[in-house]
Amino acid sequence: MTIKQGWTGRFYEDFEVGDIYPHPLGRTVTQTDNIWFTLLTQNTNPIHFDEVYSAKTEFGRPLVDSTFTVALVTGQSVTDISQNVMANLGWDEIRLPNPVFEGDTIYSYSEVLEKRESKSRPNVGIVKVKTSGYNQDGKVVIEFKRTFMVYKRGHGPDITNDLLSKVLGQEKQIR
Repeated sequence: MTIKQGWTGRFYEDFEVGDIYPHPLGRTVTQTDNIWFTLLTQNTNPIHFDEVYSAKTEFGRPLVDSTFTVALVTGQSVTDISQNVMANLGWDEIRLPNPVFEGDTIYSYSEVLEKRESKSRPNVGIVKVKTSGYNQDGKVVIEFKRTFMVYKRGHGPDITNDLLSKVLGQEKQIR
């Protein structure tokens, strides 16, 4: 039996300025997502959870809580850009050029803007990306820049291979 290595994400060495990563998963935002997230974060603006109130606004229906949009699009990018991140350093220049509504499906991509070695930690590098989210109509609904520390190859925690070997009861090397 041969155990094949699954996708483990990018490491510092894999990033090149100008690279664009289309994130593979879209996500349709439901009414439940919007109401739960709004209430979990104690956002009391009724435009997110009161259909009668929001019907009287220029949008005519509930808006999705913008912090949900930030979280969703950040989450969509993890597989491609931050699976091996040691720490997020910041989100900057968050822009919301178009609203997100319940029922919209959000897709996203990221572009590598900068990368450099860490001055204080030899096991990581610092990468800055611009991530954009867009809806099913191709309208950009969010853009932000994100800076993070990402492990260099061979320096991040790797418990998957050790655990899998234990589970399978063998010491086969995973390739």
